[in-house]
Amino acid sequence: MAGGTLPGTDADDDAGSDRVVFHVDMDCFYASCERLRRPELAGEPLVVGMGYEAGETIGAVATASYEARAFGVESAMPISEALELLPRRADADPDDPDAPDPEEAGRYLPVDLDYYKAAAGDVKTVLRDCADVLREVSVDEAYLDVTDRTAWDAAGDPDGPPPSAAAGPAEVRTLAEGYARHVKERIEREAGVPASVGVAPNMSTAKVASDADKPDGLVVVPPGEVEPFLASLPTAEIHGVGPVTERTLAEMGIETAGDLAAADPDRLGEALGDRGRELYRRARGEDDREVTPTGLPKSLSRESSLSATADEERKRETVRALGADVARRARERGCLYRTIGIKAVEPPYEVNTRARSLPGPVDDPDLVESVALDLLDEFADDRVRKLGVRVSKLDFAESDQATLGGFDAETGGGASEDGGRDREPEPQSVASGGEGGKLTDWVGGESDAADGDETDEAGDRRTGETADGQASLGDWG
Repeated sequence: MAGGTLPGTDADDDAGSDRVVFHVDMDCFYASCERLRRPELAGEPLVVGMGYEAGETIGAVATASYEARAFGVESAMPISEALELLPRRADADPDDPDAPDPEEAGRYLPVDLDYYKAAAGDVKTVLRDCADVLREVSVDEAYLDVTDRTAWDAAGDPDGPPPSAAAGPAEVRTLAEGYARHVKERIEREAGVPASVGVAPNMSTAKVASDADKPDGLVVVPPGEVEPFLASLPTAEIHGVGPVTERTLAEMGIETAGDLAAADPDRLGEALGDRGRELYRRARGEDDREVTPTGLPKSLSRESSLSATADEERKRETVRALGADVARRARERGCLYRTIGIKAVEPPYEVNTRARSLPGPVDDPDLVESVALDLLDEFADDRVRKLGVRVSKLDFAESDQATLGGFDAETGGGASEDGGRDREPEPQSVASGGEGGKLTDWVGGESDAADGDETDEAGDRRTGETADGQASLGDWG
């Protein structure tokens, strides 16, 4: 990909600043789905109810369109209470002087789970095609790691890039902004529902960004702008701060993310435990969590950015260190692996991946290093700006671990007396992205609370409600 370094940004400004993370949040998803099949509902106040039947007052609000929210209707609110704020349009009889004003009434519809699942499946298809690593948070929310697909480089002429067309702190249009707009447009075109997208170097900032310009928003927070972007926001906007934590921080004189970033982390730790220190880091824009598929990971990887270099020893030294770290992490998680691969990114941003499949699952750090270095030989004379090592096709059952002798027997190589390896199998090249993490089901993904990001013991998050004010179908079921 063409493009220069983002003006005003140093590669070392933020840890992991070369990462590009999208947080995709569907806007009032259930209401959007209803408008998809009933276009006449566009622009009208719309309430979708859980346990609700037409004409009844039982149930709770699953989601309220932005037009309904203007009347004070919120998710998880009892339908009876919502009706007091926003009467049913069906009850607005223009010939009855005591009937509600049609201009101050809305539509009420029951949840149609099967239909929403079908629409979510269409969204999933788009996201699966747009990212190698996807983490579903709920039926209407997901994180994408698109580092392999785009970059923070300025779009167009690096000496005179066009201004950003996104909301937020980005001043220069980047490749990442263009790719995010492409994802948004594909969702609306192919799934028929609008989405807001936040773009940032890490997960927590991307989530804040996606909420910053709803509905149908796009907010881009480039490296070097993360902490200033967060600083003026109230603490409630920081990912992981709910009402209880917000009150605790306020009692400590901490009202904004900037206050939180400037606070004493030890004092925060005393008041909130490890959570306090984590929130301190997030307010400073520090979040090194990887975007991993829901459930057990399908791959483990580690990457390192370099100043573009063809120095062979530096490249091999980097791969050795990355391989050792990946193998250590696999052993700590008690998993075996069947594929070992590398990634080599050549300037300006040409991504190449190579992988070698093994005949059975192994736990062998020396083998990871050896295979990774062999695969690196294909790029011996090439300049690279990033290197990565990955183990994939993970197996968390240790009972079927292949011996090295079995490894060689499978490939026609002879085993030495001590079980060592005489000859490795022929490499099997994998197309770029072909070894990406497997995707789990979009519908029925876990809530953020599964990571401990949204709730604390005091119940910071209201039960059954997502960050966009939509009640979770999983919680309802």
